[in-house]
Amino acid sequence: MSDLTYRSAGVDLELYEQAMQKLPALMRRTFTPGVMDLPGGFAGLFRLNALRQWQDPVLVSGTDGVGTKIKVAIHAGVFNTIGIDLVAMCVNDCLCLGAEPLFFLDYIALGKDDPQLLEQLVSGVSDGCQQAGAALLGGETAIMPDLYAAGDFDMAGFCVGVAERSDLVDGRYRVHIGDVLIGVPSSGFHSNGYSLVRKAVFSHAGLQVSDFVPELNSTVGQALLTPTRIYASTVAAARNAATPGGLHAIAHITGGGIADNLVRVLPEYCRAVIDRKSWTPAPVFPWLQKLGGISESEMFSVFNMGIGMIFAVPAECAQHVVAAVSTPEFPATILGTVQKQQQQEASVELIG
Repeated sequence: MSDLTYRSAGVDLELYEQAMQKLPALMRRTFTPGVMDLPGGFAGLFRLNALRQWQDPVLVSGTDGVGTKIKVAIHAGVFNTIGIDLVAMCVNDCLCLGAEPLFFLDYIALGKDDPQLLEQLVSGVSDGCQQAGAALLGGETAIMPDLYAAGDFDMAGFCVGVAERSDLVDGRYRVHIGDVLIGVPSSGFHSNGYSLVRKAVFSHAGLQVSDFVPELNSTVGQALLTPTRIYASTVAAARNAATPGGLHAIAHITGGGIADNLVRVLPEYCRAVIDRKSWTPAPVFPWLQKLGGISESEMFSVFNMGIGMIFAVPAECAQHVVAAVSTPEFPATILGTVQKQQQQEASVELIG
């Protein structure tokens, strides 16, 4: 009987090292002036003042995963975009406090060594970091046979950003009655609600990832794997277009939909009134609703319904902000206003 080895237990250190050799180039393409080179180090180093001199800097951090959207990527065999989702879900949360993304670290867990898969996953993370202006400072790859089934994997990560304390965007103190609410479009489901999406699309309707959907002009897999938008440049544009200090609140619309996320940035005495007719959700939302026989109230409580971020700004600069954050593909729109909340009134109300 031969001696047991790590390889016989399911972990091939030579294959692992082969995978690791492909990652430094994907990291280096994201490096910003703050990154300090530390080959072979046990951690990453970042010089805060390499970017500019801060007076009273506050570090802002956010962590997240991708959820069961990973299962769609596995079914489709497409692995180079899911890393963008990972970066987006972390970075977009940090942006809500007005932070400038500094760096990102990822954690990838696999059932077995797979250099090609790992390279594709990290290439997506690298792409996302470039979009966010954040350095991919490091990460961890764990090979865990028996914990993950063959072909399965998981991803998590976190972002660290920075903001001057005086510039922190905290809607609980900044939002005023009369503020205008601006909706910035999403690119689709982003990375929320995929347990319901998969149930409706694959189990209920019996579709395959390769099936073409005429009303979406794409395959099922392409529609469901559209990466989450990263709003770093959008928030920067909004800040520049608003009056000084006029970006009163930023809400990232994720799980729980518009109501559950917008209420998090409102003072107790304020309510948000949103005109449901002020925007038309992208076709992927009514397609899913019809496909799964999902009620409208359920759709709005689970998905972003085409609005990925909401800004609260003074009325006098609202149109300037709308123009600044709009693109031909993703035009922003005025959703509604902030009003005084009366007793028994909901904090967020969608009318029309």
